[in-house]
Amino acid sequence: MSNTASPRIAIIGGGPGGLVLLNVLARRGIAATLYERDESPAARGQVGSCLDLHKGSGQDAIKGAGLYDEWLKASRAEGEERIVTDKTGVAIIHHRPAATGKPEIDRKILRQLLVDGAPTGSIKWGHTFVSAAPVGDVWEVSFADGSKVTADLVVGADGGRSRVRPLVSDAQIVHTGWTTVELAFDSRARPDLAARLGSGTFFAIDEHKRIVAQFTGDARIHIGATFPAPESFVVPVDNAAAAKSLVLAQFEGWAPWLRDLIACAEDGTIHQRPLTILPVGHTWPHKKGVTLIGDAANLMSTFAAAGANIAMLAGLELGQALATASPGRWDEHVAQFEVKMCRIAGEAAAQSDKNMKEVLGDGGAQMFAARVKRNLLKLGIEPYVG
Repeated sequence: MSNTASPRIAIIGGGPGGLVLLNVLARRGIAATLYERDESPAARGQVGSCLDLHKGSGQDAIKGAGLYDEWLKASRAEGEERIVTDKTGVAIIHHRPAATGKPEIDRKILRQLLVDGAPTGSIKWGHTFVSAAPVGDVWEVSFADGSKVTADLVVGADGGRSRVRPLVSDAQIVHTGWTTVELAFDSRARPDLAARLGSGTFFAIDEHKRIVAQFTGDARIHIGATFPAPESFVVPVDNAAAAKSLVLAQFEGWAPWLRDLIACAEDGTIHQRPLTILPVGHTWPHKKGVTLIGDAANLMSTFAAAGANIAMLAGLELGQALATASPGRWDEHVAQFEVKMCRIAGEAAAQSDKNMKEVLGDGGAQMFAARVKRNLLKLGIEPYVG
């Protein structure tokens, strides 16, 4: 598609999907502007821990964004280590790094790579999306600061609680019955705990609960403590002592050192993330000028490690769809993209939902360890304990 045939594109949200789309379009000579509510790339002190980009999705997206070499340099092979235990803290399976082809990268580093790769001035920070309304054949987009822009295509990449999604879908997010509390601390403050966790991702699963620990490249340990809780359950995150006491109460009877992962969390690092999803297989009737990617389109649980990868793949697929559209036919390509991407994302969401119900159900650590082992054996890697 030539520049003269390009629609005016407003991407709402600066997560992995929106940033990949911005970069993919730029590499193909198509201008777009991304609007992000954060005041700057450094606005979020805790942008998650780390993730592995999968072949066929996240890795393809980072290549399409022209940032593969930068990603490879910033990734950590040691981050592929996996340890699975139950509440006793005794390893059921322990995989040390091998050439699985899925090295880990810190989320904040990945975000910075994508921000740095984008054309100068293409990201508008401090722009909180309020609404979009059709004006003739275009959309008028309004922001909280009172500014407005006109766009031919509005892309909702603004997360699970998307404000763009209601323009095309009535779907509501659903609480799964679990909540996650994120915490963090410097590994150098507790070398005894760091030694137990390995260099990658640690899982302790039992009693329909889960503790996950991940290292990031700055020597910090990020904890995710997941447990059953109603939607009304609130953790007082501004009161660290009270928050930690409440979370620790959910893990009574667990090994003391596992409880220490919660107890030694630093003030200011505690965040509650209720586990919510969109209906599995979410789709919407195509509407010219508006589309969705990432969690805005297909919010899923974290139990298939697919959410960010699917969001990035959606950014790639939409960018390629727009780039290959003949003059005046970009909307047809967007409609085709939606059908394809909703199918792919729906399959990932179904697997994630199945995994969540198995792991946090009666399957627990043994079922999760068996799945890890099967996946490693498919790669020709023999996992071991100890």
